[in-house]
Amino acid sequence: MMTDRSPEIDEPTGVETTGHEWDGIKELNNPLPRWWLFIFYACIAAAIVYWVLMPAWPGLPGATGATPGILAQSDRATVASEVAAMKSDRARKSLGLATSSADQILKNPQQLQFAMALGESAFGDNCVPCHGAGGRGAVGYPRLADDVWLWGGSLDDIEYTITHGVRSGAKGARTNDMPAFGRDKFLAEAEINDLTELVVSFSYRPAELSAVERARPLFEKNCSSCHGKAGMGDQTKGAPNLTDTDWIYGGDRPAIHRTIYGPRGGVMPTWGQRLDPATIRALAIYVHSLGGGE
Repeated sequence: MMTDRSPEIDEPTGVETTGHEWDGIKELNNPLPRWWLFIFYACIAAAIVYWVLMPAWPGLPGATGATPGILAQSDRATVASEVAAMKSDRARKSLGLATSSADQILKNPQQLQFAMALGESAFGDNCVPCHGAGGRGAVGYPRLADDVWLWGGSLDDIEYTITHGVRSGAKGARTNDMPAFGRDKFLAEAEINDLTELVVSFSYRPAELSAVERARPLFEKNCSSCHGKAGMGDQTKGAPNLTDTDWIYGGDRPAIHRTIYGPRGGVMPTWGQRLDPATIRALAIYVHSLGGGE
């Protein structure tokens, strides 16, 4: 007995079915759209061309990593070449910084742009942990984003400080020492209290007048040789100006008293032993730009 194997036709659409049925729903045997087939075949052709031209098949016998392809294209080699070119360009520009004066760099837009980029990068890697992002400073670490400088804020002064450091022990390092007037018993507690009031008055804040008057001869005898008679400071000695509102260790009465009693001397490394001259010059230019320098 023979069975009828002719395709079943879906009455509403007139399209034959595949014979598959799910819960009363029959699948129509519609052909794929021609545009979809063309794209599919084009993708296959493109893949074959890519396999021939570019590295594609890893692990084949005799292949190192992958088949090289006719074009022998290598992203690794391209990146290595670009990195080498970048290093060569950076070395050339760094040599230009090292052999040019700061004034020459400031007048050359291309050199200045490179110096600022290099200086900002070096600052982020080496200086931010103490001086903070953007040179905002912290207690015990000078704020660089202003025009107040202990050792001078010219480009040459800043470069010298970066190169040799402060109290770093290196030859030529910036060094100053304030006596511990209280800890070493040079002055009595009452005298330190009077000096505290005098220093407060230097920055035009209310202070106890009688204490200020008592402290003037003490200041003249013990402090004026570094800070000046009017408390204006001396950059050649690293003595801070006491008449402004910028204080490394704080400017309120307890902080001033603590400094007079037993001063704290921070240490800055000598970067001349760690960074090349071009990077140090770039750092000086970048730091100078943070607060305008002097």
